[in-house]
Amino acid sequence: MTPTLLFCAWLFGMAPQGAAAQPSEKIVDIRVHGNHITPDADVIRLSTLTKGAPFTDATLADAKKALRQTGMFDEVDVLKRFASIDDLSQIVVMIVVNEGPVKIEIPDLPGAEPRIVRRGVGSRFMYMPIIDAEDGYGWRYGLRVALARPVGRDSRLSFPFTWGGERRAGAELEHTFSRGRLQFGGALTSRENPFYKIRDDRRSAWTRVETSARRVHFGVTGAFDHIAFGATDENVKTIGADVVIDTRLDPLLPRNAVYVKASADRLFADIRTDTGALYRTKVDASGYLGLIRQTVLVARVVREDASEKMSPYFKSMLGGTANLRGFHAAEFVGDTLVAGSLELRAPLTSPISFGKVGFRVFADAGTVYDKGQRYEDQTLKQGYGGGLFLTAPVFHLNLDVAHGKGAGTRVYFGGGFSF
Repeated sequence: MTPTLLFCAWLFGMAPQGAAAQPSEKIVDIRVHGNHITPDADVIRLSTLTKGAPFTDATLADAKKALRQTGMFDEVDVLKRFASIDDLSQIVVMIVVNEGPVKIEIPDLPGAEPRIVRRGVGSRFMYMPIIDAEDGYGWRYGLRVALARPVGRDSRLSFPFTWGGERRAGAELEHTFSRGRLQFGGALTSRENPFYKIRDDRRSAWTRVETSARRVHFGVTGAFDHIAFGATDENVKTIGADVVIDTRLDPLLPRNAVYVKASADRLFADIRTDTGALYRTKVDASGYLGLIRQTVLVARVVREDASEKMSPYFKSMLGGTANLRGFHAAEFVGDTLVAGSLELRAPLTSPISFGKVGFRVFADAGTVYDKGQRYEDQTLKQGYGGGLFLTAPVFHLNLDVAHGKGAGTRVYFGGGFSF
């Protein structure tokens, strides 16, 4: 036999004839974590997993689905782990469950064992007071009742009820996701228009979708309103979109930041004063510049506009703490509003204090006019003054004194709770 033939025989004789078949994976152990009420054996039985069964690509998903369908757990996770690094075919399945709020019941009988039981639905209710004031409408007060997790972990169903300056009864459902929020709601609202002194009663329903990308937030809203304004009844459908750029790190006292919100709405109204499409737009922009120590200079510009002459209850209102201090709230109305202000804020408390107490001085200017008129032909109303403020994470109070050029001096006091 030639050397070449001997080498080939050796080569083919020593070469592997095929990879050895890998043993199939099987479940060698099942472990349960997070359960306080349901025994381990019951959790394993409900998962349909058994020791010694083959482990397939569908094992984890099937077990998670079976546990969720029981309705006994708020959260379920099923994980794959290896029992040994020497034999990767041996699989340990980890079941992690969350049974929701639980409590410990202490028995009355001496020597009896304490029990851990699931809390009832009542433990998921929250009650939050509503107390705030809006210039021109007065104080409103009431209660918001909220049910946590009605349709999932990050959902909330709430029922706000208020009386006083605004009478309101509503229902609102919201579900928060990793990068946004979905809302549905409906309400009955009644309050007096501060300019026309006429009751504005509305039956409303809406839905809204929000999403965020770092400091930029986007929203789309669809709404239906039945409006009763004096002797006028009108149905209005609205679809709109808005974008917010917000670089504020501390909303209580922003510094070296900007806040800009722009929105556009398309209205489908029963009653038209003119022909053509009916649109509303609004831009509200504020800049915050840090000066010496904690003082901050705030500049704000607001513009509201409409594509045609609006119904009285849709007109923009100028005056009061909203945009022109020194004048009555909603002292002027029109289809287009332009306003601006400069404000110097000076906190007196430590930067690390729970709340902020300080004083401010400001100057406001603005005008409002109807379609067919021009901004160049308007006279800016002016107001200036100062005041004190107290802000904290859950409430705020403001006391301002302002003089309106040609309108006298007014005192403004407001505040409220926020959650």
